[in-house]
Amino acid sequence: MAIRTEESGNSLRRVLADLQKGRPAPCYLLYGDAEYEIHDAFSKIVNALLPPEDQTLNLFVLDGEDEDPEQIGKDLLSPPLIPGRKVVAVRRTRLFHSRKTLSDLVRRIRQQMNAHPQQAAKNFMTFLGIAGWTLDDFREDGWKAISNQDWQQTVEGDQGEERANWLPRIIEVCTGLGLGGKSAAVSDADFLESILRRGLPEGNVLLLTAETVDKRKRLFKAVSELGRVLNFSVEKGEARQKNTVMDSAKAFLTEKGKGMTPGAWEVLGSKTGFQLRTSMAALEKLVTYTGERRTIEASDVEEVISRTREDKLFDLTAALGEKNLEKGLVLLRRLKDQGSHPLAILAMLIREFRLLLHARWLRDKGALPGYSPRMDYGRYTKSIYPILKAWSGQTGDVHIELADQHPYVAFNTLRISENFSEKRLRRHLEDLLAMDLAMKSTARDPDLMLERFVFDVCQT
Repeated sequence: MAIRTEESGNSLRRVLADLQKGRPAPCYLLYGDAEYEIHDAFSKIVNALLPPEDQTLNLFVLDGEDEDPEQIGKDLLSPPLIPGRKVVAVRRTRLFHSRKTLSDLVRRIRQQMNAHPQQAAKNFMTFLGIAGWTLDDFREDGWKAISNQDWQQTVEGDQGEERANWLPRIIEVCTGLGLGGKSAAVSDADFLESILRRGLPEGNVLLLTAETVDKRKRLFKAVSELGRVLNFSVEKGEARQKNTVMDSAKAFLTEKGKGMTPGAWEVLGSKTGFQLRTSMAALEKLVTYTGERRTIEASDVEEVISRTREDKLFDLTAALGEKNLEKGLVLLRRLKDQGSHPLAILAMLIREFRLLLHARWLRDKGALPGYSPRMDYGRYTKSIYPILKAWSGQTGDVHIELADQHPYVAFNTLRISENFSEKRLRRHLEDLLAMDLAMKSTARDPDLMLERFVFDVCQT
């Protein structure tokens, strides 16, 4: 797949060129199903509008589920906290939704179910709000009471024949996330449209991103006429997909002062399939791994970007450390889809959290002088790993298993441990050991227990 980033003659390149010349538009809309590219364009436009030192006070960012058009309008009309531009940004806005976009929203929910369950749940709550339903209407098989005719009248263009395949799952995810009560309906955007028509104070800018839009809405027409609208949608074509990835990757590596050998590119493609999100995540790991070295070799990619279940388990642990529920659930599901038995996943989680506890204990004890979670891998291997390695093979009451691990494994474990206290790690480890007993001695659902553990870690 490749990405089309053009709408009404406005490309991202032209937008950034105008900003470099000091010609900002009063409003921008980035929309489509290419999430990574929208995120990248959002960051580039923000950085072009505001220098980093001004973003703390003059950049206001909120998510669509928290948006209030009237408050957004007031923020746009008020002066910046410090002299200069002021940017009010809304990610994944619902302002362009309508009953006409419900079929697109259903399609997005179904696409996101496996890869982005948390975002799918948020979109489902938006869907309920627009349709006039609540989550309680759908719980306990309540969705079955909605006839195909009622569904088709509400979701134009969707026959509802596949509802049984996805509705129960998304209801379960919403319930697990604690969503419920009254669904958030899409707010009236007329107030915001009238403010844009009257004109914003000089230097104030509105930046919006959306997954799907109803182009008939007055706000969409206002942004199209007064500002810039960029559509980031996915197109088919393997060759174009590869070119898109390589262009993005080369720009990223140039920014980091890095290069890659032809062999490294080939290995990277074989491991990531030149999927943009996966490839860019891999490059971030490689930049960290290579430290001060300027060239990434094929051996680096082989060492860092592997496809084993253990690597996915470590990625799951990293997601838990970041309190990234969506990513954690996706990685857990991928492990299960690969055929990993729940007890095997549990055993690996116990091991990972034991290593995190060792890392946290060493940090709290002050046993690794000079260590910083912000140091790169090169500095770590020179100044910290030799100290850690000295703990390997220690006898007596204390055995630090972390010291026996590969240097890169220990490096990442130390970084992740910064996100947990020793008390919290002990509690999570106790929960895992209790799950081990329950899985072996009761009829409780092991998959559900693992999912609940992920929820617990990410929400505490």
